[in-house]
Amino acid sequence: MKYSQFIKATAIASALFATFATNANEVLKVGSEATFPPFEFIGADGVPTGFDIELITALAQKAGYEVEINNMGFDSLVPALITSQSDVAIAGMTITEERAKKVAFTTPYYKSTLSILINKNDKDTIKSKDDLKGKKLCAQIGTTGAMTAEELSPGNVATYNGAPEAFMELKIGSCSAIVNDRPVNLYFLAKETSDQILELNDRIGDDSYGIAVNKNNTELLDKLNTDRNPVD
Repeated sequence: MKYSQFIKATAIASALFATFATNANEVLKVGSEATFPPFEFIGADGVPTGFDIELITALAQKAGYEVEINNMGFDSLVPALITSQSDVAIAGMTITEERAKKVAFTTPYYKSTLSILINKNDKDTIKSKDDLKGKKLCAQIGTTGAMTAEELSPGNVATYNGAPEAFMELKIGSCSAIVNDRPVNLYFLAKETSDQILELNDRIGDDSYGIAVNKNNTELLDKLNTDRNPVD
């Protein structure tokens, strides 16, 4: 992820809320899952930060909202919207048919793919996604990475609450590969101090991230929507 993309995100924010006016004292309750860098993670000051946090903060400030970021498990984000505990969910969430049955999504703001990381020790036996069948895979619970991992190696997927846990399991050899959003995998590789983890050449899917809201909150959805192209 290049930080220049935050500039694009700010431009999107201006377009999204050019005509959005609201009470300055109103709080926008934002659900996120801060273990998915560079989209959201806990900064050195203990506060959630990252691409998505910067984006939703810019959108809300343009609108006159105060932002309340609530960090929760990824699999809790949709239920929190359905029960109105959150107004918005933004967490590198791919727009899928199944999720769209439960919540409403804005126009996509980011395009991504999935990729696969393996341990260097397995590079001679795992050369593509086709070599993963029957192997134990790691993924973050509730994500498209976990769904894809199950397709690649049915019944052999271990899921974890956060991406860092899955990465750790791969590093210590508890699984053969991790399937995750490529920007998150690349962020992990950039921060990794050793060359023990490798990325396969396979790119899987064509994911579009959206901001999710309660299906009944059409007013908020209309305010968040834009016809601009997503960042990629």
